[in-house]
Order: sequence, then structure tokens, then C-alpha cells
Amino acid sequence: MRIVCLFNLKEGASREAYEAWARGTDIPGVNALGSVRGFTVHRATGLFGSDAKPPYDYIEVIDIHGMAAVSDPEFQKVAAGFGEFTDNPTFILTEDL
Repeated sequence: MRIVCLFNLKEGASREAYEAWARGTDIPGVNALGSVRGFTVHRATGLFGSDAKPPYDYIEVIDIHGMAAVSDPEFQKVAAGFGEFTDNPTFILTEDL
């Protein structure tokens, strides 16, 4: 199962502080969980064919073995830190065709 998360930072949250936390804590912490197959974080840089600003600043892609992964205490610990930076993230559940 893949979860795609779209989000912006909270007003007043520092991009530099968030990205340092993501690189140092979020990415390695989530990738170390046995319930996670892979996890990446991406900064949106533009919209293809447009000069408009993307509606979201960041995109996360989380490949998990099943929904039980999100109840893992270590997953929840990292998720709490994520909540300190993000403003109303949208989590989209997907399945492969």
C-alpha cells in the first residue's frame, strides 16, 4: 500500500528547520521501521507547463506493508514531530492497478 501526503508548512514554520528535521529524523526514522517498505519526501518546485505556484509545498510517499504500520509506536513518535511543522496535511491512500 502506498500513502501519498500533500502538505504545506504551518505559518511561521521555518523551511530550513523542517527540512533539517526531515533529513535527520523523519526520513531515516520512518525508513528504519519494519512496517515500511520505503519513504521519500519531495519539495514541490513548480507545475509542469505553468508558472503558477504549486498548491502544496511538499509531497511524501510512504510505501507500507499494511495499515497496521501507522499504529506502530515508533511511527507515531515520528508522526508527532511531523505535526509540529505541517498545516492540515492530506493523506491519500492508494493501491496499484
